Amino acid sequence: MPEVTPFRAIRFDYNKLEGDFSSVLAPPYDVLDQADKDALLSHSDHNIVAIDLPHIPPKSKGPDEVYAQSATLLSQWLADGALVREASPAIYVYHQTFEHEGKTFTRKKFIARVRLHDFSDGVVLPHELTFGGPKEDRLALMQSTKCQLSPIFGLYADPENLVHQALSATVSQPPQATATMNHVLNQFWVVTDTGIIDTVVTSLADKNIYIADGHHRYGTALSYRDWACEQAGGSLPEDHPANYVMFVLASMDDPGCVILPYHRALANVNIMQVLEAWQGGVEPTSADDADLILHDGAGEVVAVKFTNRAALRKLAPDHVEPWYDLDAAYLHSYLIDDLLQNTLDSKPKVHYAKSAGQAKRIAENESGVALLVNATPMTHLRAVSDAGGLMPQKSTYFHPKLATGLTINPLE
Repeated sequence: MPEVTPFRAIRFDYNKLEGDFSSVLAPPYDVLDQADKDALLSHSDHNIVAIDLPHIPPKSKGPDEVYAQSATLLSQWLADGALVREASPAIYVYHQTFEHEGKTFTRKKFIARVRLHDFSDGVVLPHELTFGGPKEDRLALMQSTKCQLSPIFGLYADPENLVHQALSATVSQPPQATATMNHVLNQFWVVTDTGIIDTVVTSLADKNIYIADGHHRYGTALSYRDWACEQAGGSLPEDHPANYVMFVLASMDDPGCVILPYHRALANVNIMQVLEAWQGGVEPTSADDADLILHDGAGEVVAVKFTNRAALRKLAPDHVEPWYDLDAAYLHSYLIDDLLQNTLDSKPKVHYAKSAGQAKRIAENESGVALLVNATPMTHLRAVSDAGGLMPQKSTYFHPKLATGLTINPLE
């Protein structure tokens, strides 16, 4: 089962920032471009993006010197006191308060290290397929800085709310630092009390950890561990930092842990073509009862319900049982990859969108159809992962994104 531990993080000196670190945090590196980086650095030349995004785009490895520059900058910030190393091992409570559909939510989390496990061990579980892509950029950055800069977002089951009961005394106090980023309030507390830490660690000792976001980062951490083993002559001490990875951990039972839908848009196809291809697989229904809503650039809207889920078992007989309940599996494997592809001359290009508005704009620009899906329930995510399966790509969208720069995990 998972080994969750406190660690001596590298972090910004909150006193120098007067408790507000809005100017030094950044969104995840993989959603940023050069203009975003420039904008963040215009607010502070100590924004973490200066270290965390040395090469743009980060989909491929850049020149060696850009990673060396990140390492140099990290050392300089430690030397000038902008960054400090925690005096004793800690866990870090991290809350994000945000608005969604007219309601206010607070997603309650904490940051700690977790011992690395191969997915085959069944301790840390992936939840969905990911698009293939090189990890060389992140690995080069870790090798140069000897640090993990971006956390992985993980989930655990805690219906009794034991973890946050243990942390209740901490969060009843004013946070030690706050930041507002993209209309989200981020609050932060440092916990060094060994009694509280032990209670949190014990509460998670018999639970799986599910990766919500950061599958590629986890894979990169495994690669770094293997590289560190080679550098050390073939093995590392059990307590070596490279055997661990930094996680932001949230309870999947927390009402603030909201899963939003990842909508789709099909290019160069119209609603009539889609509905004709999907005969026998869907039927019209009301918007309130819909499994899927189709919307084209001209404003035509059709709500449908899935009617032939049994077909999915014949098309894809080798999946785990909970997989067949997934709307995304039905949409891709049956409606798009089977019915639509066999009706059209070629499979239409599928775009992914984080909002209904974005999906509609893509449909309009691409002469296509927006597919507005329902959010995947947390129970489905857990059931598929526990059974050893993987959900289709982009089945979940966890909002808001985690901030980068709260903590840095030293790897030596």
